[in-house]
Amino acid sequence: MTIAGRTISPSCARSASTPCATVPPWYRTHLGPGRYDWAFTDQVFAEIRRLGILPIVDLCHFGLPDWLGDFQNPEFPHHFAEYARAFAERFPWVTLYTPVNEMYVTAKLSAIKGMWNERLASDQAFVTAVKHLAKANILATQAILQVQPQAHFIQSESSEYYHPAGPDAMEWARHLNELRFLALDFTYGYDVCGRTYEFLMDNGMTREEYHFFLDNSVRTHCIMGNDYYAVNEHTAYADGRVDVCEMFGYYVITKQYYERYRLPVMHTETNNRDEGSQEKNARVWLEKQWSNLMRLKADGVPILGFTWYSLIDQVDWDSSLTKELGKVNRLGLCDLERRIQPVGEAYRDLIRTWRGQVDGGFLCL
Repeated sequence: MTIAGRTISPSCARSASTPCATVPPWYRTHLGPGRYDWAFTDQVFAEIRRLGILPIVDLCHFGLPDWLGDFQNPEFPHHFAEYARAFAERFPWVTLYTPVNEMYVTAKLSAIKGMWNERLASDQAFVTAVKHLAKANILATQAILQVQPQAHFIQSESSEYYHPAGPDAMEWARHLNELRFLALDFTYGYDVCGRTYEFLMDNGMTREEYHFFLDNSVRTHCIMGNDYYAVNEHTAYADGRVDVCEMFGYYVITKQYYERYRLPVMHTETNNRDEGSQEKNARVWLEKQWSNLMRLKADGVPILGFTWYSLIDQVDWDSSLTKELGKVNRLGLCDLERRIQPVGEAYRDLIRTWRGQVDGGFLCL
């Protein structure tokens, strides 16, 4: 399997030429305006380059340095763009980026659910966070392109859907289904519907800010990354409650995103928790996601990649890192000791089976 002419290894381990999502620690590197400590990042990226790994560099993953405060800070986008430019200048051989990971989720958990960063819970805080995150994403993309014109941007974003619980919840579900697109609408210069525009204006966005997004689309350099987990679908109730459900699956929801933006697609994250047997749970989930992806490709959607997240098991992932319990969540292709798990074996077999059989080239992480 190839992307841009590079051969992709079928091994679970990250071997030569294998793309790998990489998150350099922004909080540890960017010490203040124009001040950096590259010691750790230099060491890691020297080893990445020595091993021949193709990094997809995720520059902002859910948080920011303490000196910047939180995502309500209007100075955040400009300082982040400065960091992105400095990173690209230091590592000019890097060509694949995710400037800001999962902007919708970051804004939702920071400014609606009150769990991360600013820990707020209001529509105005949400709109502020989304517009700052999207602006940071665009400014960083523009800064990187000035240094590395060959860069491409895989915008990993959560693919969500809200099902109305009944007729009385249809308007609420419609509103939530418009908000799920908001970060990508801004990034890709998509002109939102009238009711969503009113919502933005009612919650602190100005006409000037809105037109910044219409006038600064970076879509021509982007691959749309769609993350999908069982918790990405929701039932919305008329009283404002939202529950988790799984109904449509990756195919239906990603098709909605593709029809809105018409960009090449990459399945950028998925997994299923192993609460019992990986043979029963994770391996079945892997097969289901792959089948959805292949159906999309057969139906004409330009699919460029597929990713299981993550390579190794997670710790306290089930609480979204809000509780430090040290609980191991068996989500990885390998365990914390780097021993391959049954789903890792299945993933390796999947790549071997489909190697060279996908028309037009395909990236599998």
